[in-house]
Amino acid sequence: MPGIPDTPSVRNVLFIMCDQLRWDYLSCYGHPVLQTPAIDALARRGVRFDRAYVQSPVCVPSRMSFYTGRYMGSHGTTWNHVPFPAGEVTLGDHLARAGRDAVLAGKTHVIPDVASLERLGLPRDTREARLRLDGGFGELDRYDGHAPPGRESGYADYLRAHGYDSRDPWTDFVIGADDPAGGRAEGWLLRNAHLPARVAERHSETAYMTDRALAYMEGQGDKPWVLHLSYIKPHWPLMAPAPYHAMYRTADTGPILRADPRTENPHPVLQAYRLAHEDCLSHAREEVVRHVRPTYMGLVKQVDDHLQRVIDFLDRSGRAKDTLIIFTADHGDHLGDHGLGEKELFYEQAVRVPMIVVDPRRSADRTRGSASTALVEAIDVVPTLLDALGLPPAPHVVEGRSLVPLLEGRGASGWRDAVFSELDYAFRAARHTLGRGPDECRAWMVRTERWKYVHWQGLRPQLFDMVHDPDELVDLGDDPAHATVRAEMRERLLDWQLLRKTRTTVDHATVERRTEDWKGKGLYIGVW
Repeated sequence: MPGIPDTPSVRNVLFIMCDQLRWDYLSCYGHPVLQTPAIDALARRGVRFDRAYVQSPVCVPSRMSFYTGRYMGSHGTTWNHVPFPAGEVTLGDHLARAGRDAVLAGKTHVIPDVASLERLGLPRDTREARLRLDGGFGELDRYDGHAPPGRESGYADYLRAHGYDSRDPWTDFVIGADDPAGGRAEGWLLRNAHLPARVAERHSETAYMTDRALAYMEGQGDKPWVLHLSYIKPHWPLMAPAPYHAMYRTADTGPILRADPRTENPHPVLQAYRLAHEDCLSHAREEVVRHVRPTYMGLVKQVDDHLQRVIDFLDRSGRAKDTLIIFTADHGDHLGDHGLGEKELFYEQAVRVPMIVVDPRRSADRTRGSASTALVEAIDVVPTLLDALGLPPAPHVVEGRSLVPLLEGRGASGWRDAVFSELDYAFRAARHTLGRGPDECRAWMVRTERWKYVHWQGLRPQLFDMVHDPDELVDLGDDPAHATVRAEMRERLLDWQLLRKTRTTVDHATVERRTEDWKGKGLYIGVW
């Protein structure tokens, strides 16, 4: 395969994540208009996983699952405002034990557990504290992109150095535009999505973070590295620099998936979201959806164009031959489907993501360029990286499974037959609409080959037949004919809950060593 010379080992890892990227808005996943040749090239070099699911369709809990290899209920970060527990073990911790570092360029969205660090007396300027504060990554440039960049990023100073003279150049130029009347238009407002940002494309967020990543990889020379390149796009604010703001038209936006209102049986939570949240109220209007989707497509195209720069560097430098590449997203975007904006809930548009893995080793040649229908999860990233780098798998902590056997074509025998995701909507206005307390807003999804079942705390479940209703337009959650299916799927959720890994401070080898060891210490319990 071009750009992938034979190699016996993996020395480097490039872990690429986009924020809020729908799996079906890439040409290699079947989008009929939006062409993404760079990402398609990655798919040809590796394996495209067609059924990859996140552990929560919300930014922070999803990312913490990616970074720990653990389900949302295991790591405990259930929403964007919830700190990431200081005691959780991350990819960075696993690498640090082997003398390796994980470096970040872009977004992590980690909410640090400052209270625990203070309680433990850990000075914030120590390496251990920094790993806890930053989700296990060393910071090349951390920039979350939903507010003006602060001291964690050099982007604001970069903009000022390039002529964007402002106290807040991000607001004024990156998500700011000139409206036709001569005034200032804000990117926060969906009505302005068609306008070009005031920042030049070469100075945009996507371009800047690609520059930072390329400089880092080049600066490493022959030294091995693990780089997390985390783009904040195509997440809102939906404003793109020229020419990407005008690359696509309303006619390119495709169908909007909505159930027939005459026959729909909307779940109470779905209905509450539609009525209580501005993003849903706006995206309920077809003209809004047709207005914002072209800009979303342009932002995806921009990411793809800059990823081509990354691929070119890897090929030119020879690093393609020893670099494992993972491309994915933290969740998708409804973009008006099901009458919803943003993410959340468990429809395929939000919970299913692209995942492409390029393993440069000869052992992966037989699957190169293939598509896998195996059910994979975000938590599989950490064990895959550890496996590829030859590091201990930490099975007492990590709940995901290495994808390496699938990459090597060893078959999916014994592979999981279900994936799981979780949601805590306590911070959302829908809770008030439903009259529910902060501890009454949990939901759990299990998706098998045929069925998707969602258990809503204190409310009726949802059930979709994914074979006969792949668009999830017919909710069978209270259909008497499917009572047996619902009971079986509820049992699957219970079985899964019972297998969660909570004994994380003691590894399996220690358990084996300490089993019945008290007799060797002269302790005799219950002996007659």
